[in-house]
Amino acid sequence: MSALKRIKFFLFSIIILLGLIFVYFVTYNFVEPKAYDFMTKHALTEKLPFHHKQIYGSGDIILVVIDTKTVEKYRWPWKRELNCKIYEFFLNYAHPKIIVHDSIIATLDTDNPDSDKKFFNTLSKFNNVVVGFMPSVKPWADKDFGEIYDKAFIKFSARAEDKTTSMPYFYSSIMPFPKPYFDVVKNAGSVSMLPGFINGNISSYAIDQVFRNHEYFLKYNGKIYPSVAMKAFLMMNKNPEMVLTNNSITFPQLNYRIKQKTTPYQSIVPLKFYKLAKSGYSHPKISAVDIMDSYDNIKQGKKPVVDPSVFDGKVIVIGANVPAGTGLNDNKNTPIVSNHPGVDIQATAIDNIIHNDFLNVIPAGINLLITFLGMLIVYGIIRMYDLFKSITSSIAIIAAYLVITYICFYFGTVINVITPVVMFIVTMLIAYTHKFVLENRSKEKVKSAMGKYMSEDVMKRVIMNIDNLGLGGKKATVTVLFADIRGFTSMSETMSAQQVSEILNEYFTEMEPIITKYNGIINKFIGDAVMAIFGEPIQDKNHASNAVRCGYEMLQKVKELQKKWAAEGKPKIEIGIGINTGEVFVGNIGSVNRMEYTVIGDTVNLASRLESYNKVYKTKMLISSSTYAATKSFIDVIKISDVEIRGKSHKMNIYEVLKVI
Repeated sequence: MSALKRIKFFLFSIIILLGLIFVYFVTYNFVEPKAYDFMTKHALTEKLPFHHKQIYGSGDIILVVIDTKTVEKYRWPWKRELNCKIYEFFLNYAHPKIIVHDSIIATLDTDNPDSDKKFFNTLSKFNNVVVGFMPSVKPWADKDFGEIYDKAFIKFSARAEDKTTSMPYFYSSIMPFPKPYFDVVKNAGSVSMLPGFINGNISSYAIDQVFRNHEYFLKYNGKIYPSVAMKAFLMMNKNPEMVLTNNSITFPQLNYRIKQKTTPYQSIVPLKFYKLAKSGYSHPKISAVDIMDSYDNIKQGKKPVVDPSVFDGKVIVIGANVPAGTGLNDNKNTPIVSNHPGVDIQATAIDNIIHNDFLNVIPAGINLLITFLGMLIVYGIIRMYDLFKSITSSIAIIAAYLVITYICFYFGTVINVITPVVMFIVTMLIAYTHKFVLENRSKEKVKSAMGKYMSEDVMKRVIMNIDNLGLGGKKATVTVLFADIRGFTSMSETMSAQQVSEILNEYFTEMEPIITKYNGIINKFIGDAVMAIFGEPIQDKNHASNAVRCGYEMLQKVKELQKKWAAEGKPKIEIGIGINTGEVFVGNIGSVNRMEYTVIGDTVNLASRLESYNKVYKTKMLISSSTYAATKSFIDVIKISDVEIRGKSHKMNIYEVLKVI
């Protein structure tokens, strides 16, 4: 292999590699999320008839939702003292383990201060309530207030040893609680949810508007703060210390470890979603109005709507979700549904952590290895077997891989779905292309040799119709160009055969690319003359214009050659060009065993005559009236009127082309 070929091979390999990396990156980050969502919905949260599998959320977590039914009875926004009915019910009659309030109170109700006071007083009686706070990326508007608030807010931080190295402090402030509310709150956790990302093995470029993960802790102002889900877990386990690394959250006292991924601005753990029940929630859901009515009934000595014992030892998640019209719409896009209630997403995060029910995410390196091995197998099969066997085998491999991914998701293991498939298909394209190139290398050599004896376009036409070659053709309108060297016959008598050959070869070598540039084909060389066709077999509606531009450029190139040859001591040559546009017969002419692709007809004859008339009128390029009609908008000419053309019964106007504009 020559050095040039080695360089070409190296560059080609680099291009292929970069192309593969680009396809992998785009698919991995922007297409894979949709495949992940599909598998989550149709594999993870479904069960086969013959297999027992828990697909709904745990009954240990109960949602109390301010829903449409609730606001129909108690108009929203309501006085906060109505919340007291819910809390008093749990304080006096039910005995839940933890109450998580998925809401944020950022302002006081100035119209009903006594109502706020009553609610805050009730809340102060609880030690097992976790309320929500919202971090913000915006800095404090009032820095002095922010410093004071941050110091007080430390009471909500978690005991943690931070060993993370790739996660900066993303948040710059906290949406502050009103002071009376802040004073009674004993436990708080973040309710922030950011969309995007798939799982622990997808880069930070995979961003869309789908909520797939949970941020169990956040870093703020030098401290670690838990989410409401994490806070509920910590409270259920006597607030153990956390050890945070880039890849995990560990609780040494509990011998418990959660895999996570740190991104440029948060830590993420993929949520293991559960199937939605007919209620639209994946966990047991009770309307808040039923709790409130139950409280009233018990106070009145009546039977409650909901038995308080239902909540004993359970985790209660209180939230709001009214689809529209009240400002309580808390629906999010998730892999399983486009309007997933936010309170149920928080319940899912709690369910995952308290039951250690997380997804098993295959590391990115393993996914890449699987993809690479699959590509090698597909490539090898295509190189080894014929077209039918290789295609069927490759399709079988892709189908088998998709079945494997379904099984993996079904059992809670996350593996790349579409990225390997796309790479397998790309590998098929590359392999078949490579195989085609190798198998046709010898054919290309033959075609290359044939191309030196006939026009490349004619050769392509022959190859395309290799099974239907025969005499015949069609009528077509084309432009024919003849170019001849003036006085070459007498000039060659004073030159050696070697010199004649050198001049002709150099001349034709310079003319051929010009003709090709303007979609023309060289039909034949006739001694020192060349005949070119425009419009067939290359279809070109501007064939007349291109032929004239081609002829003009040929004349300019001859001027350059004249200077070069003069410097080399070679004779000066001139050429004459004749161009005509009209109908011809184009096709295969000759015998069954020996044929030639050419054009015949009066149009060809006239083009030849025009070329020869350059000698008569001392011109360099003559065109017919039909060619002039198609090109007059961009050429300067001198009209030569009433010319008698040999073989024509009437006189004609012809035109000398002076300049192409």
